[in-house]
Amino acid sequence: MLYVAGLDVGSTYTKAIALDGERKVVGSAVRRTGFKLAQACEAVFDDLMKNCGLERSQVVYVGATGYGRYTVPFRHAQVTELTAHAQAAVHLFPDTRTILDIGGQDIKAIKVDAEGRVKAFRLNDKCAAGTGAFLEKTARYLGLTTEDIGPYAMRATAPKAISSVCAVFAESEVINHLSNGIGAEDIMMGAMISLGGRAIQLMRRVGLEPGYMLTGGMTRNEAMVAALEKALGDRFHVAPGGLGQLNGAYGAAYLGLRRVEKLLAEGRPIPPTAAQQGQAQGRAVRRWSAMAASGKRFEPGSDAGGSTVAVQRLADQPEQAAA
Repeated sequence: MLYVAGLDVGSTYTKAIALDGERKVVGSAVRRTGFKLAQACEAVFDDLMKNCGLERSQVVYVGATGYGRYTVPFRHAQVTELTAHAQAAVHLFPDTRTILDIGGQDIKAIKVDAEGRVKAFRLNDKCAAGTGAFLEKTARYLGLTTEDIGPYAMRATAPKAISSVCAVFAESEVINHLSNGIGAEDIMMGAMISLGGRAIQLMRRVGLEPGYMLTGGMTRNEAMVAALEKALGDRFHVAPGGLGQLNGAYGAAYLGLRRVEKLLAEGRPIPPTAAQQGQAQGRAVRRWSAMAASGKRFEPGSDAGGSTVAVQRLADQPEQAAA
């Protein structure tokens, strides 16, 4: 059986997933990223192998995405988060046209076509008050764990919105609400409503096209999903079984599998990993970018001219500069 893996090295969590040759999920793993990204990658991959019951030698291809994708030494290729999320979303829900990804570091609104090609995107990374990290920080201040946020907020009876768009001022606002006797569950739900409203505004900037999908860790939070759907006035696709949090990793694995299938069909060998090529020491890398427009179906790693995803050869720049 053929196995591939995808890693999404995010600012808060590092996610990993393995697919078999039939595109079925074999297993997954999630760990906090911390400040040692390479160690987080190794640890989450070890967790993945244990959860799948596989040996590393059985995984023929590893795709990496996320802001720390260049720190994965055993990757065969790296792909931008936009491309990974877009391809995974359309593969899982073919009618997806607008994606909202709420991460710990930023929020992404992505508009895609029927082939999973990125048509437009917007990022909100100006302040932590507009990201999932703010909700986690608010929860910790209220004495809640990340897993408690959703169920606790669902108990709210009179949510109190957080009006500030600055994380520092927003924290002061939370403190003031508590001192005024407002219930913690109402504050937590109010923070979600505020974040949801900002996220939907970001989606409007790329153009709201029906076929909405929510990705990221917030897909595990029923209160956040409810707040977003109320602000949108429509339903979001949410991948089952916690797969929404793994959407980026799934996209990296899915693209890797398609690449392997093409190589095998052409009788070509699997390329070496980044470490084997010496890229981990700063050699030139090949990046996939979702910004080039074309009518052709995307095939990751293709050198053919006019491919949907532009291939940039950074021959004159070290990898650190490219990252």
